[in-house]
Amino acid sequence: MSRLLYILPVTILFLNLSACGDSGQKNKDTSNSGDNIPNANRITISKTQFDGESMELGGLSLQNFPVEVEVTGTIDVPPQNKAIVSAFIGGYIKRTPLLIGNKVKKGQPLLTLENPEFVQMQQEYQESFEQLNYLKSEFERQKSLVAEKITSQKNFLKAESEYKRNLATYNGLREKLKMLNISPENVQKGILVSEATIFAPIDGSITKVNISKGMYVSPADDIMEIVNTDHIHLELSVFEKDIMKVKKGQKIRFKISEASQEYYEAEVYLVGTSIDSDSRTVKVHGHLHDDENHNFAVGMFVEAAIITSNKRINALPNESIVNQDNNQYVLSLISEGNEGYIFESQVVGVGDSYNGFTAITEMGDLKLSDRVVVKGGFNLLSETGGSDH
Repeated sequence: MSRLLYILPVTILFLNLSACGDSGQKNKDTSNSGDNIPNANRITISKTQFDGESMELGGLSLQNFPVEVEVTGTIDVPPQNKAIVSAFIGGYIKRTPLLIGNKVKKGQPLLTLENPEFVQMQQEYQESFEQLNYLKSEFERQKSLVAEKITSQKNFLKAESEYKRNLATYNGLREKLKMLNISPENVQKGILVSEATIFAPIDGSITKVNISKGMYVSPADDIMEIVNTDHIHLELSVFEKDIMKVKKGQKIRFKISEASQEYYEAEVYLVGTSIDSDSRTVKVHGHLHDDENHNFAVGMFVEAAIITSNKRINALPNESIVNQDNNQYVLSLISEGNEGYIFESQVVGVGDSYNGFTAITEMGDLKLSDRVVVKGGFNLLSETGGSDH
């Protein structure tokens, strides 16, 4: 029994020593193997390459980013800068020389209408004019006679009534002729015309032409539209939930999404005080900056952002973010020596871009103190195939 107890501890000791030896050898082999496997996300370049690519190093910094209210709207003009041209009295189009895009000045002839009624109106005016002098003289004569009690009050009242009725007819026809741009003075001289010219009511450009030669137009028809773009503005629709944040003087960034991705600047000038019951939005009027240097057209649809405040966020220059395979990478510096640089590609989450910087919303393995490539990183990652190095 005692012999058995002696042998058992010796056997256990031997087994333990063997196990320790195997474990040590295994750990040694694993350690050596790890030293020989390169990091797949690391890139090594020489100083010559670094300088040749004009690469630069930098780091994260706190930048001001706007807090924005996103809205939509249109390019528009004030009501007084838009005119619908129509005819006071219907007629047939005789001349219409202008096309969409033509610029016109206020008072410039736009088109000519022809209608026999124009002649009839001038005849009625001429007759009224001729009668007016006689009726006025008769009225003055009866007035003197009734004062001297030579004639009856009835005769005086009759003369007065006829004179005033004719005077009203005369004045009414005179105003109608003026509205048709027919000279009453010429009609009084016996010069009658069968045409009426319509003139431009404002300066601007022709944006609509709804007529052709020989066509009949009535007073209800819109013949042309003229728009003066000397003062174009933004007409934005802001949702009810956001309107309390919007104030006069706030900056606006906007783009014409159908035409360009370029952003333009404007400023809140007027904030509406009533809510549209259907869309639950409030109108906001914005003044454009430097609008004379851009070919904006009235009616263009805009996507805009009203900057209501600012926030500070860790950010990197735009050029330091490389987008590959639906991921955003930055190259962080691991080491720097005489022989060159070692970088590691890091996946990060990004937010908005503003003033040349992109917000970093998810750091991943990137640290605040890390130095990263802020210029030239795109070419380096492209040459090495993104993260598969």
